[in-house]
Amino acid sequence: MDGTQPTSRVSEDELRVDLAAALRLSCRADWHEAVANHFSAAVSADGRTFLVNPRWKHWSRVKASDLVLCDADDASTMDRPDAPDPSAWSIHSAIHRNVPHARVVLHLHPPYCTALAGLKDPTIKPIDQVTARWFGRLSYDLNFGGIATDGAEGERISKTIGNGSAVMMANHGVTTVAPTVAEAFDAMYHLERAARTMVLAYSTGQPLNIMDDALAEETAAEWETYKYAEHAHFAEMKAILNAEAPDYRD
Repeated sequence: MDGTQPTSRVSEDELRVDLAAALRLSCRADWHEAVANHFSAAVSADGRTFLVNPRWKHWSRVKASDLVLCDADDASTMDRPDAPDPSAWSIHSAIHRNVPHARVVLHLHPPYCTALAGLKDPTIKPIDQVTARWFGRLSYDLNFGGIATDGAEGERISKTIGNGSAVMMANHGVTTVAPTVAEAFDAMYHLERAARTMVLAYSTGQPLNIMDDALAEETAAEWETYKYAEHAHFAEMKAILNAEAPDYRD
């Protein structure tokens, strides 16, 4: 898939390539955390069969063929020799079971989002057009229960997402969900960028110049007309990988 068209149904092979690209690109952006964090993409019509990155393989080396196929309803998955990371299974199996529109799920602990998630008030305020993109469109999970290695943590996170496309997870990190890898990646890019703006603005010690609700909503709504730009963004980033590290497609 070239990433320029906003379509959510592609072949498993195309999904493998896109998900591997997103992992490599996230590593280049320094969003990853050692060999932790995890991305997934549904391959079945009901969303319950999904691909996820292999357990504890560094994202700079992940290839399309490395991605692991899992069934969200199969509890024996964690007994397999190629079982995913336990927190990946807890979070992603629950989301793919409970959130039908979450065809793609990206979970990260990127620096600025995680810094914001560690504040008493982790909300993103509409102080520029990127932060305003998230006005009324970002869920907040304020009930951190430790590393998400049990089913209850994943179930709670999945329910927090609701009908949304992203969740800020207090004391933890962030997750974006979307119909396509391109849209989930673009959302993560702009979520981390919004968090960076918030952290930098807070660092000045000056009062924030927060938009009123009407202007913030108008600005957020304008972002929704840019779906093609989201796909073009991912296509351009894949083009860089194709030139510099094409083995991600293998």
